[in-house]
Amino acid sequence: MSAQPISFSDVLAARNRLRPHLQPTPLRSYPVLDREVGAGIRVLVKHENFQPTGAFKVRNGLSALTALQTAPPGVVAATRGNHGLGLAWAGLRLGIPVTVCVPEGNNPEKNAAVRALGARLVEEGPDYDASAATVDRFVREEGLHVVHSTNDPTVVAGAGTITLEVLEEEPGIDALVFAVGGGSQAVGGLTVARELRPGLPVYAAQAAGAAAIHDAWHLGRPVSHPAADTFADGLATRNTYPFTFGALRAGLAGFVTVTDAAIAEALRLVLASTHTLVEGAGAAGLAGLLALREELAGKTVAVVLSGANIDAETLRRVLAREI
Repeated sequence: MSAQPISFSDVLAARNRLRPHLQPTPLRSYPVLDREVGAGIRVLVKHENFQPTGAFKVRNGLSALTALQTAPPGVVAATRGNHGLGLAWAGLRLGIPVTVCVPEGNNPEKNAAVRALGARLVEEGPDYDASAATVDRFVREEGLHVVHSTNDPTVVAGAGTITLEVLEEEPGIDALVFAVGGGSQAVGGLTVARELRPGLPVYAAQAAGAAAIHDAWHLGRPVSHPAADTFADGLATRNTYPFTFGALRAGLAGFVTVTDAAIAEALRLVLASTHTLVEGAGAAGLAGLLALREELAGKTVAVVLSGANIDAETLRRVLAREI
């Protein structure tokens, strides 16, 4: 796969398709957050946790479904929740049937939200990657169209609209830090930065317990891990993805891992400083910024609060400092 799997024009086209359905999300700064991050860093927070599904993945799902040239009998996807929520919301809005495949024991509140949007929810397998095999069955048996959470140009172009909004509002930022599960946010960001701000450093952070892409980036070749162990379920992947890996390898200025404890600490910091809700995967970009604090000292840095869909029990554990 090319190191540049989508173009800037793909992101612009996605923005035009999204515009009738979604408003730009706020980009805000919080002096309390700046003080806590320290090192003279000014943090700009992109509030994707304000999306109608609580996560940036609604951009991806809507971008994919509005790009379909012919109406399929339905679409299907594997997800830990937010990709499925985005597709379900888009499918309801556009009149396209959606099937969402999740692992057994998936976040019950995300499952309930998918069902409430009218999508068919199928719970099978131990993890996200096993759910992908369930997707293959529906393709064979029902002829459904797959919308992969990462290996799809329209999905990545939808994610790129986040950075497009950031740079149009604050063109003078010094760096971007993204959390990586599959890499759609970061690759979309690299695509936009290459066009609007050549040379802008883009960094990534991945959960230490689900670090296949991070490890592959440092090794210079794809790797796969036998398990993904993190409470940040949106990051719980154990493979690299061919559509995004080349771009991440070629474009990122740096890539770090963050422990679950560091993600939980970032989540508590978001609650205290922004008074908005965020899930583990949504706080991992901020955890990455904290890990990169010395390298980014004195800079203005944008991070994405990419999702708010934390279940009540996990939130209780985070607040009780059990994570």
